Amino acid sequence: MSITADSSTPLSPERWEPPLPQPRGPISEVVLTALSRDPGDLAAIPAPTGDPLSDDDLHLALYSCYELHYRGFAGVDPRWEWNPALLAVRGQLEAPFESALRAAYPVDSLRGGEDVRAGLLRIADLPGPALSPYLRDKATKEQFLEVIVLRSAYRLKESDPHSFAIPRLENKAKAALVEIEYDEFGSGRADQIHAVLYRDSMNAMGLDARYGAYLDLVPGIALATVNVMSLFGLHRRFRAAAVGHLAIAEMTSALSNKRQADGLRRLGFDPIATRFFDEHVIADSVHDVIALNDMAGGLAAQEPELVDDILFGASAGTGLDYALARYIFDRWESERSPLRSALGAIDSPALAHDRG
Repeated sequence: MSITADSSTPLSPERWEPPLPQPRGPISEVVLTALSRDPGDLAAIPAPTGDPLSDDDLHLALYSCYELHYRGFAGVDPRWEWNPALLAVRGQLEAPFESALRAAYPVDSLRGGEDVRAGLLRIADLPGPALSPYLRDKATKEQFLEVIVLRSAYRLKESDPHSFAIPRLENKAKAALVEIEYDEFGSGRADQIHAVLYRDSMNAMGLDARYGAYLDLVPGIALATVNVMSLFGLHRRFRAAAVGHLAIAEMTSALSNKRQADGLRRLGFDPIATRFFDEHVIADSVHDVIALNDMAGGLAAQEPELVDDILFGASAGTGLDYALARYIFDRWESERSPLRSALGAIDSPALAHDRG
C-alpha cells in the first residue's frame, strides 16, 4: 500500500468513497464479506478473543459497521446501514467494548459538594504520556507523519460523531454543542471545516489526504479512539458520554495543538501544514469554556442523574488517547512503526527530501 497518492489521482475529490479494508481476522472477515454483497443475513461471528480495547479484528469490524453511518465504502449497498442482521452483529461487538471501557475507566459518583466541572477538571489534569511535547521537541519527520496518519481515521471526520448528540439534547447543552460544532464545521465556510484543514495539512505533508485512504494501516488501538465516539454518538443512552467526551477533548486541545504546530515548524513544514493545529489553538481556547460550563454544566444542571455518564465519556476518551500514546512510544522504543506497515519503507515526498 502506498503512503502517498499517485500523482495522477486527485488527493481530495469531494465524492471519494474509500474501498473496503482488508480483513484482520475471523470477525472482520464475516462483516466485510457480507458488505461486499447485497444486504441480507450474516454468518455467525466468533466470540472476540483479543483485548476489547485494542483488538485489530474487533475494532476493524466495528469501525466498518459504524462507517455506514458516515461516508460508507465504495460499492457497498447503502441499505446495509440499517440492516437488522448487521445491527445485531454490531451489538455483539459493542457489548465487550462497552464492558471493557467501564472496567478500565470507572467513575465514582461525585461527593463533597463537587459538581461536574470539578470532575472534568480532575480528568483533564490526569498525567499521561507526553506525546505532544515529544512531537514538538524530538520527533523525526517520519514519526510525525506516522502520528498524522494514525489520527486521520478521526480527523478526516472531525466532529461528525459528536453531532449525532445534537437532537438528543435540550436548552443550554444543545445550544453550546451547536456553537462548538458550528466552528468545527467552518462557521459557514467550506474551506475552514476542520476536517478540510486536516486534509490540507496532509496534502502539504505529501500524504494521501483522501478520506479513509489509510484505514488498512491504522491499528485497532487507534480505531478504538474513533469507535468510542461513534458508540457514544449513535446511542441516545450515551448522549451524556458524548458530551463528556467532547468536553474533555476541547478542554485539553489548545496546548496539545500548539505543541504539534511548533513541532511541524521545527521540522520545516510550511504554514499550510500547520494551519489545522494553529486553528485549534485559537478555537479551542474558547471552546473549552463553552464545553465545560454551558455544554457539560448545562446538561448536568438539567439532568443531574447524567453526571456520572458525562464523566465516563471524558474518562474513556482520555484513557483511550493515553493508551494510544503509550502504544506509539512502545513501538518507537522498539524501533517499530506504530502503523501496521512501516512508513519509512514507503515513498513519501517529505521523507525523500530528507534522504536526498
